[in-house]
Amino acid sequence: MTINSVPALDLLRQYRELLPQVSRAMSQVVESGAFILGPDVGAFEKEVSEWMGSQFALGVSNGTDALFIALRALGVGQNDQVLSSPFTFFATVSATVNSGATPVFSEIDPNTFNLDANRVEEVLKQDKQRRIKAIIPVHLYGQACDMEAFQSLSKRYGVFLIEDACQSIGAVIKNKKTGNWSEFGCFSLYPTKNLGALGDAGIITTNDQALAEKVLAIRNHGSKIRYVHEIIGSNFRMDTVQAAALRVFLPHLNHWIESRQKIACFYDEQLGDLEQIVVPKKAPYSTHTYHQYTVRVLNGKRDAFKNHLSAQKIGHMVYYPIPCHLQKALSSLGYKKGDFPIAEQACEEVVSLPIFPGMSNEEQEYVVRAIKAFS
Repeated sequence: MTINSVPALDLLRQYRELLPQVSRAMSQVVESGAFILGPDVGAFEKEVSEWMGSQFALGVSNGTDALFIALRALGVGQNDQVLSSPFTFFATVSATVNSGATPVFSEIDPNTFNLDANRVEEVLKQDKQRRIKAIIPVHLYGQACDMEAFQSLSKRYGVFLIEDACQSIGAVIKNKKTGNWSEFGCFSLYPTKNLGALGDAGIITTNDQALAEKVLAIRNHGSKIRYVHEIIGSNFRMDTVQAAALRVFLPHLNHWIESRQKIACFYDEQLGDLEQIVVPKKAPYSTHTYHQYTVRVLNGKRDAFKNHLSAQKIGHMVYYPIPCHLQKALSSLGYKKGDFPIAEQACEEVVSLPIFPGMSNEEQEYVVRAIKAFS
């Protein structure tokens, strides 16, 4: 078969064989009439908690809300600060702002694109008033942060840890999956994620029963008993139809992650020696689940590279073109260009290549040939 185009992602190819099971699961939900927090939600929570090795995995409306709920459950809010990465999806920051807290940033590691724990400590040392109440390390692209280092900072400086694991489901740090290294792990199950729902959904993991109880209340209007409201919450519930679909998908997640890792290995082998392209660096302390396979394009040639891929009909994306600290929505914080040069450079160089379960060898080879022709 002649290949003349490759999509960035093809969910139908990934799910085609599962469609009959999904259809049956949807029909069962409709017939039950239990559309909100129905039996499939509890069943999915149990199955995914076992898969993750967490004591609790609680279904919520989406990954953004998961981060907000985590901050609320820890009592982080007005007059507090939350430290995170300038190089992440804006939801990490918007959850902080919506909690009432103020975001502060620290520089990233140029190799992993994740927060650099040493630089984070410098920010904590400068926080003489101890306004920073939480750190949100973001496991970007499926590459886990150095959570042992962040746990050490958490203990020494008395700050909470919340893992933004929205892109890292299944990543393992020393035999323990992401989401288990902090007070809370927050996961997005947006359709394009390695484990995706048929719409919006998310998970919060914790190994603390008291915190789990708070999450259960916050996600349901502050109520654990109907019409009895102990705290102020809101509607952050997972739809039953999403849980039902996720129960079909979850048993395949290990295979899907392995498929991504094999494609990434092929890209590494084929592209690793090119002068203009820097392939992702895998941290020695963890596995990488390759939610995205993100390369750097050097010497100011990112736009030319993107145009070249487009001409070859190869799907690609830039995650993310503008760092959080330079977003207009945060202009009142006073950050300026040059404050985080490593993050800013990443925004100017990164491109994510096609990677998805079901991607054929011929498609992988087509992408590689096109990139070698550019280089």
